[in-house]
Amino acid sequence: MKIDYNLQFNKNNKLQHFLNIENLSKEHINEIIDLADKYIKNESNKFKDLEGKTIASLFFEPSTRTKTTFELASKRLSADFINIDIANSSALKGESILDMIKTLEAMECDMFIVRHSSSGTPHYIAKEVGKKISVINAGDGIHAHPTQAMLDMYTIKKHKGSFENLNVSIVGDILHSRVAKSLIASLKILSVKNINIIGPKNLMPENINELGVDYFSNLEKGIDNVDVIIMLRLQQERMKEAFISTEDYYNNYGLTKQKIMSAKKDVIVMHPGPINRGIEIDSEVADGPNSVILDQVTVGISIRMAIMSLIFKNK
Repeated sequence: MKIDYNLQFNKNNKLQHFLNIENLSKEHINEIIDLADKYIKNESNKFKDLEGKTIASLFFEPSTRTKTTFELASKRLSADFINIDIANSSALKGESILDMIKTLEAMECDMFIVRHSSSGTPHYIAKEVGKKISVINAGDGIHAHPTQAMLDMYTIKKHKGSFENLNVSIVGDILHSRVAKSLIASLKILSVKNINIIGPKNLMPENINELGVDYFSNLEKGIDNVDVIIMLRLQQERMKEAFISTEDYYNNYGLTKQKIMSAKKDVIVMHPGPINRGIEIDSEVADGPNSVILDQVTVGISIRMAIMSLIFKNK
């Protein structure tokens, strides 16, 4: 499916949808971070920003964290939130995605939160809905996970202050990771000093030279003197495709207390979750003083509040 990266802006260059990172400006990203910061610092747990709006959750593949944080974010903004039970919906009776969307649109929903295993599906939906409807990409295939990238940027800024002088390493299956693609795009827009990608060569994209990153096959070398380490979740089926055993992967790329000593002492360790302990990361590191993994989960609610609020503000 051909993806149209220009769909997410209205005629005033304001967010109509939130679908990908690539064509956002530094100002767009900072606006989201700043608004999320206001929500976090405000003692109130309930806001009226989306009162009277109806948000529909369309998750065509399983999710716990993302789906739950979107629901909590919607409710804290006083929106009505509808969980569409895709597993038992008419989509399994032969109804097309477009028919489902048009039916929900007729019910006067204002926004769709979409996760789908096929890359480009949220963009397709955004192209087909009416001008009063907005779409947020909650993860599409191996293409993008833009709201995850935004909560990661907030977490980095919270702990490191700024981006320009940072060395960041992303470890794992870059080839199939929608998180990695959105992360790299975000970090480049925010002008980080250096981005390293680390992992087995057969789990790396062919266009490494076009990404503006440095590739390392050795973990300790790749995290040498870095400020931020982002571990990616490794799917078991991808390991089989790459002919890598979990034991070999952990020995070579699992982040342990010993290996993390190659990084700066104040390095922060991140992970989009859920964690495969003993494969991607050791429990001593995941639960240790350098870990900000639970911070990522916490700020996910406020970041998604900020994105939804900005979209409705722009209408």
